[in-house]
Amino acid sequence: MEILMILLIGIIFSVSTYLILTNSLLRVILGIIMLSHGAHLLLLTLSGLKEGAPPLLGEDAGLYADPLPQALILTAIVISFGVTAFLLVLAYRTYKSHQTDKLDKLRGHADE
Repeated sequence: MEILMILLIGIIFSVSTYLILTNSLLRVILGIIMLSHGAHLLLLTLSGLKEGAPPLLGEDAGLYADPLPQALILTAIVISFGVTAFLLVLAYRTYKSHQTDKLDKLRGHADE
């Protein structure tokens, strides 16, 4: 199962790198979103995909899942949601003021 997840993470990182290197501002933001989701999957896979009981008190299970990676991923999801919202608002304001999302046109000219 870990091999399949690592291949999926590699595909997500490849697609996100391609999107970040494109010319459109919206595609760059989508690439950053996909990169953060790939990092979440990487953290989850590195913590181990073992089977075990949830870490609840009162259950008589012999093997418990480690709650630390799950808490770390939940924090990362919240942070990436905030960053995504900020980037979308920034892209929207840029599009409203310049009427384009092409990064070549937003760069300007050397004589300006």
